[in-house]
Amino acid sequence: MSGHAEIRIRLGRPEERDALEALQWRASLANENDRANLEAHPDAIHLPMDQIERGEVFVAELDGRVVGFSAILAEHGHVELDGLFVEPDMWRSGIGAALVDRAVHEARQRGMSMMVIANPAALQFYERCGFIVEGAAETTFGPALRMSR
Repeated sequence: MSGHAEIRIRLGRPEERDALEALQWRASLANENDRANLEAHPDAIHLPMDQIERGEVFVAELDGRVVGFSAILAEHGHVELDGLFVEPDMWRSGIGAALVDRAVHEARQRGMSMMVIANPAALQFYERCGFIVEGAAETTFGPALRMSR
């Protein structure tokens, strides 16, 4: 990422749904730990249109290119980070952290805390983003961490 490029975060648009799901596939399959599970459960990759229409999908652009997105769900007094995906060639460039910050900002605007059910491999990333471990969770893909910020 060039030193002059600025990440722009905006709301996702309905016409981007297919492209965002394709990005979700690329990012998910690039994670070696999840690849076999995703291939066994391809229905796990899905971005509901109503989530986009409710303004719960945030898209990151860099030099006009979509490079990532996050999705949130408001439920039971908190907001959950429902998904976070960055183009694999852009990992470790600050895009994921910028998307998390935008999601947390939205939660705060709603007067709620942010929660995530995190893959244990992402523990250090979420800790750097200010999350703390609150407990364990179980997902389709195995054990996970329940974290909040």
